[in-house]
Amino acid sequence: MREGPAAIARQAEKQDARFKALGERLRHQDPHAMITVARGSSDHASAYLSYLTMLRLGRLSVSLPMSLVTMYDAPLDVAGTVAVAVSQSGRSPDVVEPIKRFRAGRAETVALVNDPASPLGEAAEWCLPLEAGPEYAVAATKSYIASLAAGARLVGHWANDSALLDGLQALPDALARAQEADWSRAVELLRDAERIMVVGRGLTLPVAMEAALKCKETAAIQAEAFSGAEIKHGPMALIDDGYPLLIFAPRGPSQAGQIKLAEEMRGRGASVLLAAPEDVASRDLLLPAAPVPELDAITAVAAFYPMVEALSRARGFDPDQPRHLNKVTLTR
Repeated sequence: MREGPAAIARQAEKQDARFKALGERLRHQDPHAMITVARGSSDHASAYLSYLTMLRLGRLSVSLPMSLVTMYDAPLDVAGTVAVAVSQSGRSPDVVEPIKRFRAGRAETVALVNDPASPLGEAAEWCLPLEAGPEYAVAATKSYIASLAAGARLVGHWANDSALLDGLQALPDALARAQEADWSRAVELLRDAERIMVVGRGLTLPVAMEAALKCKETAAIQAEAFSGAEIKHGPMALIDDGYPLLIFAPRGPSQAGQIKLAEEMRGRGASVLLAAPEDVASRDLLLPAAPVPELDAITAVAAFYPMVEALSRARGFDPDQPRHLNKVTLTR
């Protein structure tokens, strides 16, 4: 996870010209929608890409249920769309097969993949390496950070958004600072926890999803991710005295609602960990700012990862080798 900043700097140096060429192609082709193809942490990165695509470009984006292709052989009409697969290994059949099908169906196909020589890298018309380098730990960290940055880079060049692209250039330094944030309070609160809700909204909902997954796979805590807008529609019934919640409240239009939710949950007796920027007096954890607000989700996960690594060890686990899991999962 500590190699995340270097991975993003390497991605900018080695692949930015290729991302720029893809952005020019997409402006010329003008696809009417995006389809993302991914599993696990990569699907969470795809959700961030979808948010940015809809926010910056106004194109609808949907995550493909891969079984529609691999099991049900659904007659999907993907002509005029762009299909983006995100993967660390590029080897799972349920990620590769849809890209092959969609390329034959006249979609613009893109692979954001850490191994360009993988079957996925070979299947897509556009293979854009993440440049994360070898990742030996089972739980994805630097490849997830690199996937988030790659999604933002794709949108930045497609939209020709100079502010977002300039922000990406400055992001490695911001990530290095974020990794030094003191989240020890979270380790203390969660050391003996059996459950947790992780709450995000908008661009940080994908980070909440990733944080919940990491709590499960590295620290054996039953964790669920929710949007701050959904938590009152049913999950509220689970809240009782001492129930832990990690709430992300970065800059932007969702912040006020997330802070208000944290106050309400404290009033109900929950043990709240509010992650917010330094100007939020009620914060429990510092959420370091990125160069532009749209990238705050990436600095948020960079601050979260060292905490969950320490939490895993405090609970007696090896965060690099979670039980029952393998690095590459082959599913259909």
